[in-house]
Amino acid sequence: MSDVTIWHNPRCSKSRQTLELLIENGHDPKVVEYVNSAPNRTEILQALVKLRLSAHDLMRTGDITYKELGLSKDTPDKILVQAMHENPILIERPVVFANGKASIGRPPEQVLEIL
Repeated sequence: MSDVTIWHNPRCSKSRQTLELLIENGHDPKVVEYVNSAPNRTEILQALVKLRLSAHDLMRTGDITYKELGLSKDTPDKILVQAMHENPILIERPVVFANGKASIGRPPEQVLEIL
């Protein structure tokens, strides 16, 4: 099967469900526990391009860290990307990469579209 990578948080039920779905569909994804191994700014920017999202749209805006950092929809992308790099818990999860594309597993079945 194709190369598949998942930015995974094992504490997140949607992330666990998405990983299970990938395996059930015959994939052996590279699992990146992004909270412990934060993506660099370039990786986040590449993910945004593949997802076709703005930096703000990739953020977990309900997370306490988002509020503590004073981030908002009006915060420049450069600052949001840096915040996600420094605080990877802010990145919406899970993100699956395959075939030059990316998808957020919310709902988990959504990632099947890029496989």
